[in-house]
Amino acid sequence: FVEQELTQLGSKDAKNDAAYVMVESLKLTERETYQAMEALIHNLNSMQSRAGAQVPFSSINYGTGTTAEQRLIMKNVLLATDAGLGGGETPIFPVQIFKVKDGVNTKAGDPNYDLFRLACKVSAKRLFPNFSFLDAPFNIKYYKKGHPETEVALMGCRTRVVSNDFDKTKEIIPGRGNLSFTSVNLPRLGIEAHGSLSRFYNSVDRTFAMVFEQLKDRFDIIAKKRVLNYPFLMGQGIWIGSDKLDPEDYIEDIIKHGTMSVGFIGLAECLKALVGKHHGESSEANELGLEIVRHMRELTDRHTQETGLNFSLFSTPAEGLSGRFVKIDQQLYGKITGVTDRAYYTNSFHVPVYYDISAADKIRIEGPYHELCNAGSISYVELDGDLTKNVDAFEKVILYMSQCGVGYGSVNHPVDRCPVCNYVGVINDVCPRCGRRDGEGISIERLRRLGVDCSCFD
Repeated sequence: FVEQELTQLGSKDAKNDAAYVMVESLKLTERETYQAMEALIHNLNSMQSRAGAQVPFSSINYGTGTTAEQRLIMKNVLLATDAGLGGGETPIFPVQIFKVKDGVNTKAGDPNYDLFRLACKVSAKRLFPNFSFLDAPFNIKYYKKGHPETEVALMGCRTRVVSNDFDKTKEIIPGRGNLSFTSVNLPRLGIEAHGSLSRFYNSVDRTFAMVFEQLKDRFDIIAKKRVLNYPFLMGQGIWIGSDKLDPEDYIEDIIKHGTMSVGFIGLAECLKALVGKHHGESSEANELGLEIVRHMRELTDRHTQETGLNFSLFSTPAEGLSGRFVKIDQQLYGKITGVTDRAYYTNSFHVPVYYDISAADKIRIEGPYHELCNAGSISYVELDGDLTKNVDAFEKVILYMSQCGVGYGSVNHPVDRCPVCNYVGVINDVCPRCGRRDGEGISIERLRRLGVDCSCFD
């Protein structure tokens, strides 16, 4: 539009002056947008407004907007993430999720391919953004071009809300949420089955029935609340249909758009208890793993049809629960080799982190499980070395996830920071920038991701 206006100006001097104003205006807009994204990231990492004076767990999804304004915002949120916080620290929040879509950003010539490359570069340095794949069969079926509300968006390390049996016309992402989820301890069910699959499946059925009842109780409690009990979510019309309610109205019909999820933890240890091998070690064990997860998905689908409420299967991100469950089971059953002999159970359907496997094989094995876990799932691969020096390899890993049916994935790698010169990268014993040795004064900060949570070790 501005260029069209410039061509209509009469004199050469007027055109030159207008062109100068346009260039300077764009520079100013670029700078102010960067500062706005910088402020957003800073605030979301320092605003202790959550219960217990915690930083809110926030997430943003982006990657498919192609207008100049949308691209400007996405570029600058990535650049601000790359720069880090005040001392160069890696910002943990918001959890950033870059939406990967064929024809939009996956190859040279796509309008946002440059942003995908930038996202890979930033993630190789800062662990974020993660990557979601809109072309996965279970995501693309909801996608309607030109309707961003149908582009699957995720919360944090995996939560996904999109299908809606309560109202098929509202199979969208905005205005909805997950009401509650409860996780099942699969290793315990595997141990108690003593190798009998029929006994195991009976235990799964009984456990899921109990969880369904518990989740419905939770739903009934929330349903008795009124709009005035949720002044932001309902009072400000955030949830679908809540803008039509009065403060004294009950919210039961509104929260029917939400989901209730049954999660699971420790598929690998469960398989070890049942057949002696996990799905990374044996193709037969992998087939059984898929059968187990498929059975659990069928249970949630059936209960959805029976109740008209949205029940779904969740691949639990159990950073705390993984340790709690195994401690309880060690007290009950002792230390069983390959099952309860570690300090944690493996998250959801993941191949155990201690198992030696290539990134490609891990992606290939875990890919089919994503379609079964409609409440959300994520796959991680662990790569060594300084990935900022090999962004091409990083990009290949992300695109291979897309080819293997992964719905949401990320790459874990070491992130170290020298607190003296603020160098960020892989630091062994000596900082490559200032030459300071680890242990001289303040220790090197070493950031490692455990699930979605990042932990800093000195």
